[in-house]
Amino acid sequence: MQRGTYLRNGPGLWHMGDHQFRHLFDGYATLVKLHFENGRLVAGHRQLESEAYKAARKNNKICYREFSETPKPKNFLAYIGELANLFSGASLTDNANTAHPIVTKDEMLTLLPDLVNPGYLAVRMKAGSNGRRVIGRINCRGGPTPGWVHSFPVTENYIIVPEMPLRYCVKNLLRAEPTPLYKFEWHPQSKAFVHVMCRFSGSLVATVEVPLFLTFHFINAYEETDEEGNVTAIIADCCEHNADTSILDKLRLKNLRSFLGQDVLPSARVGRFIIPMNGMPYGKLEAALDPEEHGRGMDMCSINPSYLGKKYRYAYACGARRPCNFPNTLTKVDLIEKKAKNWYEEGVVPSEPYFVPRPGATEEDDGVVISVVSGKNGEGYALLLDGSTFEEIARAKFSYGLPYGLHGCWIPMD
Repeated sequence: MQRGTYLRNGPGLWHMGDHQFRHLFDGYATLVKLHFENGRLVAGHRQLESEAYKAARKNNKICYREFSETPKPKNFLAYIGELANLFSGASLTDNANTAHPIVTKDEMLTLLPDLVNPGYLAVRMKAGSNGRRVIGRINCRGGPTPGWVHSFPVTENYIIVPEMPLRYCVKNLLRAEPTPLYKFEWHPQSKAFVHVMCRFSGSLVATVEVPLFLTFHFINAYEETDEEGNVTAIIADCCEHNADTSILDKLRLKNLRSFLGQDVLPSARVGRFIIPMNGMPYGKLEAALDPEEHGRGMDMCSINPSYLGKKYRYAYACGARRPCNFPNTLTKVDLIEKKAKNWYEEGVVPSEPYFVPRPGATEEDDGVVISVVSGKNGEGYALLLDGSTFEEIARAKFSYGLPYGLHGCWIPMD
């Protein structure tokens, strides 16, 4: 394996003082480092000293909004001030962009939601620069607010902007007690749309209505062309939860910590959007392969980064072996053969399978898949799988357990 470091972020601390957080997404961030060199692995982790974490430590209580938590105002005037800040944007600027910007060696692309005039701004930041430039704006077709965009895909020439009916709710943003959908509301009557923006000019080139959907993570997207090279359609794949919002409630900590042997994990699939580029008003959403291939579990995906925005064949994700209450397998999906290979070990919870290509590789799946696994007795280990065969190459046990993490990146050292 090449010399380099895998860095993984995710929630790692779910309490502050006497306060216990409610949701997986509430936890304060823990950074995990796996450094590979000369056949050896050196691991470490630390709690990130974010502004929210430092304020909570200082005051022994939560001070910033979290996913399902809102600090209670000291008095009515403080509440009115929070309301004013919400509409002015002053209280939403810290992490207003999507959770998953598109990062390449040349640039970073992200989307910013606009709650006042419902829509999204596409923004570009050149590598090595702190300056942001607005590429363009997409106005929402539905309402009353923008749909939640946790991630979005791009092709070589286009930015794909999803607009799903899980929409921000101003009332829920202010409430101290969680609602069933936390900061959001489900608005099926507002329908669902996918917008296509030119990556360079910022102009809107297509908007289509699609079936209702719910997704956290897009896998990839690419352009279909005719014999003359004209783009006829955009294909965009995602981990789609069958428009079932119950997945948010299933990620409450009390549900994750109390598995009773029942099959309660909502079904998911590789959802494939087919977006026509000929002016047609409707697009399609279908399963890219039989969801039973991966146990009807599908999330936390990665691909060979060389295939970002291009036609691709393989994706890696967390799947399911049922009954379960959380994704408990690693899966390699073949989108040409419509098959999946699955890794499973009883009683453990693997995190995101991250694909690292072998230097000089010519095959898409020639590389290593890294996952940090949480064991059933509190222990943990780093797992390496062959990207092609999906067989185990090696594992390195930790002397302590690590919390379930979310996403990582690879930093090559050569």
